Amino acid sequence: MSISRVKMNPVHIIGGGLAGAEAAWQIARSGVPAVIHEMRPVRGTEAHLTDGLAELVCSNSFRSDDAEHNAVGLLHEEMRRCGSLIMSAADATRIPAGGALAVDRVGVSRAVSQQLESHPTIAIRREEITGLPPEDWDSVIVATGPLTAPALSNAILDLTGEDALAFFDAIAPVVYKESIDFSTAWFQSRYDKGDTADYINCPLDEAQYIAFIDALRGGDTTQFKEWEKDTPYFEGCLPIEVMAERGLDTLRFGPMKPVGLTDPRTGRRAHAVVQLRQDNALGTLYNIVGFQTKLKYEAQKAIFRTIPGLEGARFARLGGIHRNTFLNSPQLLDPELRLNAMPRLRFAGQITGVEGYVESAACGLLAGRFAASHRLGVPLAPPPGTTAMGALLNHITGGATGDTFQPMNINFGLFPPLEALEPGQKRRKGRRERRAAQGRRALDALERWLEATVLPDSVASNKTA
Repeated sequence: MSISRVKMNPVHIIGGGLAGAEAAWQIARSGVPAVIHEMRPVRGTEAHLTDGLAELVCSNSFRSDDAEHNAVGLLHEEMRRCGSLIMSAADATRIPAGGALAVDRVGVSRAVSQQLESHPTIAIRREEITGLPPEDWDSVIVATGPLTAPALSNAILDLTGEDALAFFDAIAPVVYKESIDFSTAWFQSRYDKGDTADYINCPLDEAQYIAFIDALRGGDTTQFKEWEKDTPYFEGCLPIEVMAERGLDTLRFGPMKPVGLTDPRTGRRAHAVVQLRQDNALGTLYNIVGFQTKLKYEAQKAIFRTIPGLEGARFARLGGIHRNTFLNSPQLLDPELRLNAMPRLRFAGQITGVEGYVESAACGLLAGRFAASHRLGVPLAPPPGTTAMGALLNHITGGATGDTFQPMNINFGLFPPLEALEPGQKRRKGRRERRAAQGRRALDALERWLEATVLPDSVASNKTA
C-alpha cells in the first residue's frame, strides 16, 4: 500500500523521554512526520542530569527479561515484535544483571537520540510548551512524564476539571566500583540465576542490620513543602527509610533479602544482604538496588558507609526524591489514550499512571501507533486484553477504578484469567505453568493483532528495525 505524504500535518509529541521517543519512532516508521518538543535544556527538571532524549533517571534496570514466566519480560518481547526503538537500544547496551535486563543508561540515551535525530521525518525542537498546544496542532501526544512543567500541568487540570493524583518517587544512589571492599563483598546472582555472577553483595549480621535500621529511622531526611505533605508514595518505589519504619524485618523481606545468596567467607546465608547492580557498560558504576531514599546527602553518606563493604564508598550520584504527578486516566482517557475533554490530545507514559521504564515506553508505542493510524485514515483496534500491552492499556483506560487509581507496573493480575479447560485437557498445576500459558496466549494474540493491522509499506518492510 502506498500512502501519499504530500502536505501531511505532523503529529506533535510533547516530551522526549522514553514514551515520547518511542511514540515519535512508531509514527515516523508509519510514514507520518513527527515533531518532538523537549523542554530540556531550556528548562531543567528536579531529576534529569542531561538534555539527552530517553534519559533513564531512577535506575538502569528494565527488570526481568523472562518472557515465559514474568509479565515485564513478556512486555519486553511484545515490544520487540512491534519494532520498539527503546527495546532495540536496551538490547544493544545490555550489561550483566542475571535474569534482568540492565543497560548502560548513557548508551541507551545516546542510541535513541542518534536514531531520532537522523530520521528524515522527525524534527526535534528544544522548547517548553507552556500551556495547551495551539489549535492548529490537530494531533498531539503529551508524554511529559511525571515531572510535567507546572504551566502545562495546570492547563490540563483546568481543561479536565479533575484533580491530579500525585506521589513521591525516589532515586537510588550510585557507587564507584573501585571504592567497594571486596574482602567483604562478593559477586553472585540470587540463586546463581543468569550466566554469570552479576550482583555485588554486601552481608550484614543481625547486630549490623539492627544498627543500620536504627540509623535509617533516625536519619536526617528532606523536609517536604506544606502542599506536598499529603502526597502518597507509590508502593512499588518506597524510600528505604519509609520501609524501615514499617517494621524491623521489612527490609529483610524486601531489597535486603538474603535468600538465594551464600557468603563465601562463612559458607552460610547472611542475616541481610545489600545488593549492587552494574550501572554502566564499563562496569565502573554500581547502583544500590532498592535504596531509593529521601535522606539528605550527608546522612546518606554516613549511613550507607556503615554497610560492610561500603565503608569507603565513593558516590557518583546520591539518592534523591521528587514529586510525580499523573492523570486520573480511567476517568479522563478513552481506549486510544485520547483525552475525553479534547480528543486531539493523547497522553502517553508515566503521566497516564503506568509505572516503570518499559511500561512508559509501551504506552508511547501504542499512542504513536494510534496517532499514526488516525492520521493515515487506517483503522487500528487496541491490542487484545490478553496481551501485556493490551492488559496495561485496559487498566489505565477503564479497568482501574478512578477513586482508587494508583500507578501500576505490568503484572499478571491485569490479564484476564486463562480460559476454562477443554474436556480431557490436562490441568495446569503450578503458577509457573499458568504464567507460561498466559505468555503463549499473549504472544499468539499479539501476532494476530499485528497481522490484522493494515500498515503502510514503510512499516511492513521494517518490522524488525
